[in-house]
Amino acid sequence: MAFILIGILVIAMVFGPSWWAKLTFKRYSKPEERIPGTGGELAQHLLNRFEMHDVTVEKTDKPGTDHYDPESRTVRLSPEYFDQKSLTAVAIAAHEVGHAIQHFRNEKKLNWRTKLVKFAQGAQQIGAGAMMLIPVLMAITKAPQSGALFFLFGIISMGSATLVHLITLPVEFDASFGKALPILKSGEYIEKEDEPAVEKILRAAALTYVAASLASLLNIWRWLALLRRR
Repeated sequence: MAFILIGILVIAMVFGPSWWAKLTFKRYSKPEERIPGTGGELAQHLLNRFEMHDVTVEKTDKPGTDHYDPESRTVRLSPEYFDQKSLTAVAIAAHEVGHAIQHFRNEKKLNWRTKLVKFAQGAQQIGAGAMMLIPVLMAITKAPQSGALFFLFGIISMGSATLVHLITLPVEFDASFGKALPILKSGEYIEKEDEPAVEKILRAAALTYVAASLASLLNIWRWLALLRRR
């Protein structure tokens, strides 16, 4: 019973922030004629304004795939934000350009996060591999200690993704509130009455990384449940 309750709690923690962020984005995604341009147009305008001529703007193929790619120097926006004139569209566009500004200014926290994310991705794959080998290893060696060692290694490796996302959360908040919000306010890209809504959207954009970090906990839970059945 306790195992089931823990599972329910983990699932609530994982999907809660993600659900709230999606709800916030949807609430303010209604097209508004008073907004002077689409998310894609705003992103390109801001890149020109800050003279980041080596950064491009692209429209992705799928919803919810907005991000800044530091390797190709590309701001990628999903179709609903690239093409729409909504508060969510301009806020998300400004948030991703905020990451481009961090990169352009060679801010250490973004460079640090990029390296950590790559490390976490590799560690998570190694951890999953270690989990898969546990039944095989125990069947061959007949030694529970070897399985326990691989289990511990797998948990630590997969848990590194959670730690990385939480550690680098300040990078997301800086993109939202250190870059995007001041730019939107000072450039009069949004109305004064829209500022509270934009702040909510930018907070949700930053917290999507919390949802990602908690999602990695769900992966650990799935492995625990699988191994418990064996």
